[in-house]
Amino acid sequence: MAAAPVWSVDPRTGNPREQVAVEASAEEVDRVVRAAYAVRDALADRTVRAAFLRTAADLLAGAEEDAVATADAETALGAPRLTGELARTAEQLRAFAEVVDEGAFLDIHIDHEDAGRTPPWPDLRRWKIPLGVVAVYSASNFPFAFSVAGGDTASALAAGCPVVVKSHPDHPATSELAASVLRRAAAAHQLPEDVVQLVHGFEAGVELVRHPLISAAGFTGSIRGGRALFDAAAARPAPIPFHGELGSLNPVVVTEAAAAERGEQIGAGLGSSMTMGAGQFCTKPGLVLVPADENGDGLVKTLTATVGDTVPAVMLDHRMRDAFIAGVRDRAALPDVEAPVTPGDGGEHAVAPGFLTVPAARLAEDGPHEALLEECFGPVTVVARYASEDEVAAVLGRLPGNLTATLHISAEEEGGGAAGLLAALTPLAGRVLVNGWPTGVAVAPAQHHGGPYPSTTSTSTSVGATAIERWLRPVTYQSTPEGLLPPELRDDNPLGLPRRVNG
Repeated sequence: MAAAPVWSVDPRTGNPREQVAVEASAEEVDRVVRAAYAVRDALADRTVRAAFLRTAADLLAGAEEDAVATADAETALGAPRLTGELARTAEQLRAFAEVVDEGAFLDIHIDHEDAGRTPPWPDLRRWKIPLGVVAVYSASNFPFAFSVAGGDTASALAAGCPVVVKSHPDHPATSELAASVLRRAAAAHQLPEDVVQLVHGFEAGVELVRHPLISAAGFTGSIRGGRALFDAAAARPAPIPFHGELGSLNPVVVTEAAAAERGEQIGAGLGSSMTMGAGQFCTKPGLVLVPADENGDGLVKTLTATVGDTVPAVMLDHRMRDAFIAGVRDRAALPDVEAPVTPGDGGEHAVAPGFLTVPAARLAEDGPHEALLEECFGPVTVVARYASEDEVAAVLGRLPGNLTATLHISAEEEGGGAAGLLAALTPLAGRVLVNGWPTGVAVAPAQHHGGPYPSTTSTSTSVGATAIERWLRPVTYQSTPEGLLPPELRDDNPLGLPRRVNG
């Protein structure tokens, strides 16, 4: 049977633009994984590894015009947004080069022999080594930052792991361009180009996570698709770590005092955040608890004006568009649900932003309103009007895990009056914000982009310096002669690495 062609499709029209590649067969997946495995030691030199990442960043930035045009043609995200995203992606590569240079990620601990301890200590030297070949599954909504050259790939390469990327079908041409950049960067430092591989096709993604030479996987996408791959990773004869980002509602709580102090400002900020990128951010605020009083009314009035002035937008593909239209239609039909600005069909190939309101008490009940507590991908949010703090607590008690949770408080409450609400939000998310909006994820050492299931399938982050930890495992050498130890673990510390000695 002939391999199926992979087409670049214009989301503005739904028409194919060009054939980019063909879907990888099981045999092709096996070939590329084995090729990556064969060069698994090529990234051992940290100096070369860091230089490779910096060159990749420079080449990606140098390809900005072509890369942005290609990505915009496939995603309709627009040149301004994509230009910023490409710059972020290049900076991620540079940031991980700095992580490699600094070396703290190796987490070196040396405990010298001490017979006086109870029990006695032998000589122990611990550090972290690369897991092996990593499978990366590209996201639809970030064709650069969470795709072929994105954070999963950058952190895996920084850890010393070759990468096999499964491209997202929404941007295959962009994926090929980014993979070419990475391979050229590898060649510039005499590294084998097989340290970065790219495959296309749904079945290729399934074959990839099952391949015995894949040691770990990173995924960003839907709950359904991510859970299927997570289960496949766990069902292998030798299960592997699967770091998946699957979905998030990102709840927001606005206190009565905050609504009274600056309700209009909060309403305007919410409108901008929930419609950003056509509502296709994983951190979009999807549920907002607002007081059912006149101050809450003012917030909703401003939100109505802000969202009503936002023009329809094209989503990433027609499948997502259809799912959004069906999802908001079903939610809007529930009892006691109103739509001050009706979300849905925005004309041919586009969707109109909007939001729904519902009494918070409805969300504390079993029944069809539970659908409002599930992510709806696209430019819509649910405003739940609460009459008491008990209703807020009841709704929060029904929420699944999230990437983010946000609390809006007044200046008077900063002294500790909101501590209880902050404590209630903290178990729900990996990043908790006060008086801000969750859209926009800073690439910083202290960042955590992850959360309780189903937002992610592990406790790790996919953004920030500690994302590298996903692709490493600890090894301890006991009573090993100095001459046999890796240079990183020798007493004279010839590489000048940070480490902890004797506790």
